[in-house]
Amino acid sequence: MIDSHCHLTDPQYASDIQAVLERARAAGVQGVVTISSTAQDAEAACLLARLHDDVWCSAGIHPHEASSSARDFPRIVELVGQPRVVAIGETGLDYHYDNSPRAVQRAAFERHLDIAAQSGLPVVVHSREAVADTIAMLRAAAETVRGVLHCFSGDRPMLDTAIELGWHVSFAGVVTFRRFDGAELVRQVPDAQLLIETDGPYLAPVPHRGRRNEPAFLRETCTAVAGLRGTTYEALSRLTAENARSFYAIRLGRDDVAHPAPR
Repeated sequence: MIDSHCHLTDPQYASDIQAVLERARAAGVQGVVTISSTAQDAEAACLLARLHDDVWCSAGIHPHEASSSARDFPRIVELVGQPRVVAIGETGLDYHYDNSPRAVQRAAFERHLDIAAQSGLPVVVHSREAVADTIAMLRAAAETVRGVLHCFSGDRPMLDTAIELGWHVSFAGVVTFRRFDGAELVRQVPDAQLLIETDGPYLAPVPHRGRRNEPAFLRETCTAVAGLRGTTYEALSRLTAENARSFYAIRLGRDDVAHPAPR
């Protein structure tokens, strides 16, 4: 398995990150992509990825932090060319919390899409209660950008848009929750566009709910997604690991080829 989206630089991991990674490896997780939320977070993610052969990272600003984007974007652009940076984000729109003004979120999202287009890296998208605007922005960037809708919790129109545009769709521990009502959407994602993730330290799957999530718990999400799609854990783990390697252009083991920085 590959955990396609986790936040290993979150303070909840600060005291035992080595043990977290060891448990992940023991559980069959061959790699983790740690996703950043600010420029400072991206710097920490780059450092962590350089220290571990099975960790890669992104560079980007979460929509919650979009109000700081004017200050942070120059550093994000610099980090895009660093070794082990394999994606832009996470970016997107969150109209549930509105921690940043919606217009500011949209401007930051557009800037991330521009960086992704210039760098050739995929973009990691967070979308919550912003279906119409997210769809519009994905379609506007369709000719130049590829990406993933992470921790998918959208509706059928958003899923259909992602599938049509060739985007990946990733599912997290929510699929194990008793009240999860998106089983049909999980089944509709084409094999080649499917990813799984933990989004740790958030959204721990059953039977770990209430605890800090971590990459080792990807087994439960993989098992749940496999069951919903009528396949086996072994087949689903192989499929999604290969998809993650292809999507992020990573290979297992040390790979320090730097991506060109965007113009």
